[in-house]
Amino acid sequence: METHAITTPFGRRAVSLALVKGQMQTAEIRTGKVADKWKVFRDISEARVKLGLQDRSLAVLHALLSFYPETELSEDKGLIVFPSNEQLSLRAHGIAGTTLRRHLAALVEAGLIHRKDSPNGKRYARREAGGAIEQAFGFNLAPLLARMEEIAHLAQTVAAERKALIEMRERLTICRRDIRKLISAAMEEGLPGDWSFVESQYVALVARLPRKAEVETLPDLLDEFELLREEVINRLEIHADFAKTDSNAVQGGYHIQNSNTESFHELEPAYEKKQGGRADVTDEGGTAGSGTRVAEPPAGTGEVEGTVRAVRELGQGRPAGGGNAAGGGVKPLPLPMVLRACPQILCYGPGGEILGWRDLMAAAVVTRSMLGVSPSAYQEACEVLGPETAAIVMACILERAGQINSAGGYLRNLTQRARRGEFSLAPMVMALLRAQGDGEGRRAG
Repeated sequence: METHAITTPFGRRAVSLALVKGQMQTAEIRTGKVADKWKVFRDISEARVKLGLQDRSLAVLHALLSFYPETELSEDKGLIVFPSNEQLSLRAHGIAGTTLRRHLAALVEAGLIHRKDSPNGKRYARREAGGAIEQAFGFNLAPLLARMEEIAHLAQTVAAERKALIEMRERLTICRRDIRKLISAAMEEGLPGDWSFVESQYVALVARLPRKAEVETLPDLLDEFELLREEVINRLEIHADFAKTDSNAVQGGYHIQNSNTESFHELEPAYEKKQGGRADVTDEGGTAGSGTRVAEPPAGTGEVEGTVRAVRELGQGRPAGGGNAAGGGVKPLPLPMVLRACPQILCYGPGGEILGWRDLMAAAVVTRSMLGVSPSAYQEACEVLGPETAAIVMACILERAGQINSAGGYLRNLTQRARRGEFSLAPMVMALLRAQGDGEGRRAG
């Protein structure tokens, strides 16, 4: 049986402390330990990159293992093989001598084999009278047996990383395809919104993709692509809500003359310029004689107080926003008054302005994403409050963002209150109007 002593290489080849440490480790192989040589070889092939080996090095190692007569590596049967370079070259598919020596050195450097050189550097074995090998000089395969667990773990790690990389690349490909086709569809069909800006964000992300995908670099980029896809889908959902609202409006018979002062059109006034630069708030959708005119603020009073008084006159003593889910959603307030109470929402409208309810709802979607409100929470608010009122609530939350710890939780709470008929929109907006009228430029509490 061979003993594993510290040996040094023949000739000019130097010895390093790492090689000495590796030889010491092979001397600590537990008694009776065995390993399937071809399973170990497959693990080394899997972990080739982490071991710093090239494919030709694997061919040389395969040739060395073919000279070991048994399938299982075991100390009891000896672990030294001693083929000549010519024999190795033949079994390594005719590899050149210089290339063979280079890859043998790489295997030694990786700690997978050790050299046990004879006094003259030749590889041979001295046998007993019965034919058993008494002493052999050549390449020691003991490191493969000693490091079999470590090599197997490396192979499992590489396989897990490769699987994760494949999955991330698949998700990234699908995400890129979704974003590209959704943006193209939106632009071709002329949907409202700054789709050119969204497309520029997509192009910038694509430009950051590395030429060679790595497990370390892809997760962050994948997160950004998925966030952009979510933003595109949110914009499309808002457009779908608009289409649904418009369809419901047509089917609901808005063309019928109605003197109800809580009509949707009477709650969305439009400004008409008159002589002297003053503006009256008039009914957009009512027929002649059936609409309600909101009075201008009297001279000498503040704009905020006049607007609040106009809203009270419009409701005829009933608080605006006093509806509930069972009654078809909370009634929205006039848009100009909402914009006076919540001026910050203007920055998030298309082109930095809000000209109608569609613009306000589009700005609310951007604000929802910015404040961390989940799509499900906002969708529930739209269903219970109505899309216009939900957008107003988001504008109010934006004004009070400094005092609200969780915008999503706050919105869900208001939605539940509205579902029970306990929520009124007017007091919230009027409080912000009064705060805006203070002239101190601070947010409402």
